[in-house]
Amino acid sequence: MPSTTTIYNEEELILLLKQQSREGFNYLYRQYGAVLYGVINKVVYDEQTAEDVLQDVFVKIWNNIDQYSPQKGRLYTWMINIARNASIDKLRSKGEIMKGKIQTGEDIVNNLQQGMKTEQATDTIGLRKMVAGLKPEYETIICLAYFKGYTLDEISKTLEIPLGTVKTRMRHAIKQLREIFSN
Repeated sequence: MPSTTTIYNEEELILLLKQQSREGFNYLYRQYGAVLYGVINKVVYDEQTAEDVLQDVFVKIWNNIDQYSPQKGRLYTWMINIARNASIDKLRSKGEIMKGKIQTGEDIVNNLQQGMKTEQATDTIGLRKMVAGLKPEYETIICLAYFKGYTLDEISKTLEIPLGTVKTRMRHAIKQLREIFSN
């Protein structure tokens, strides 16, 4: 006997979620789980941590669905923002910053490349190789800022170097990348 899967439009799904419908939540997870995981995995490269963040994201969606406003955008966009923000919050948490501090230089680039999906890798074809060609102190700062989403202040604290030094190294690294890119 063929299974019939109900398909909900966005308004119906929102109504089900606001009614705390288990069926609505299951549908939401089936339809959007992989996409949200992909967003999270772009920021949080550890698979187990990304899965934990995904679970947190669905709990936030479930608990905060009444805060969603269709006038401000689509449900999909709202959920993507929750996933991205939760991922960044996780990275910025003290434990994750300490994990990142242990992995510097080549380890970061290698782990990032291994964790990337094919569709993610197409966004950075050649860029990681260019970054790997920088001086190690420049490479580390670029990786933390652009591939892991750290702020300059977080990089300063993580690497235990002055903020001014981080800014100077960032400028030099970007200048070198521009030169490499224009050749």
